[in-house]
Amino acid sequence: MKAILLNDGKLEWQDTQALTAGPGEVLIQNAASAVNRADLAQAAGAYPPPPGASPILGLECAGEVLAVGEGVTRVAVGDRVCALLSGGGYAEQVVAPAGQVLPIPAGLSFVEAAALPEVFATAYLNLFMEARMVPGERAVLHAGASGVGTAGVQMCKAFGNPVFVTAGNADKIARCVELGAAGGHSRHEGSFVEAVQAFSADKGADVILDPVGASYLPDNQAALAIDGRLVIIGLMGGMQAELNLGLMMMKRQRVIGSTLRARSVPAKSAVMDALHERVWPLIESGEIKPIIEAEVALSDAGQAHALIAGNETVGKVILTL
Repeated sequence: MKAILLNDGKLEWQDTQALTAGPGEVLIQNAASAVNRADLAQAAGAYPPPPGASPILGLECAGEVLAVGEGVTRVAVGDRVCALLSGGGYAEQVVAPAGQVLPIPAGLSFVEAAALPEVFATAYLNLFMEARMVPGERAVLHAGASGVGTAGVQMCKAFGNPVFVTAGNADKIARCVELGAAGGHSRHEGSFVEAVQAFSADKGADVILDPVGASYLPDNQAALAIDGRLVIIGLMGGMQAELNLGLMMMKRQRVIGSTLRARSVPAKSAVMDALHERVWPLIESGEIKPIIEAEVALSDAGQAHALIAGNETVGKVILTL
């Protein structure tokens, strides 16, 4: 089979070893994958795959089941599926643990389905499992126009959580409002604390989902409500910052660090099962939809990476085969 391989930092479409499905695994003929910022970090040498994961880039895919390993009853040969991966999505064929494979929601194409697994799993895990957000609580999503952000905005709206975003410009904020956000704040206009206080009637955010990290920590703490939860899922703004322990204690704040990729197969399977139960029906009804900025041929993955690196996209960039 062919795959995108990293050669001296370059993404090259080359022949590589064919795959087989082992016990508990599913072999998928890939029709589409998608770009995540983790792929850019891995390509730059800053985010190695977890032990045992494929060294090939790509954290999600959509396609048709070619074979199933011993013990797999969740899917069958010929099924149209999408999958959450620890790596390997930038290839003609992909192997995934069966628990991380779901049927494609009715009515969606392979391209649309490839936009679902990583960002919806990330948003759902961190908002509704890690932060345990319940209906009526207010959420702030930084990078609201990203893949995770657009997934999170839609789920917050569907599950009864008022949501506010930060993003890079007014157009991105407008797109988020179209998806269900109550409003937004441009990161180029300075601190977001006053805007969050206005959104929350001076009560603060119950949950903040943050891919930025260090540079946002002081304002995140200031913007959190009493008993608020800050979930940090990225470090685009640095790794180290000063935590105000007094404010943390007085407001009973919780700061949660979270990643998805290196979690165990059972843990990731639980997230996918929750998506199948709670989110897939909303996708099939049209209440929630994949947000796609562009489609690029997998063999031109470098072009797709450049699109993401340019910070002008809304939602996902899909790689097609």
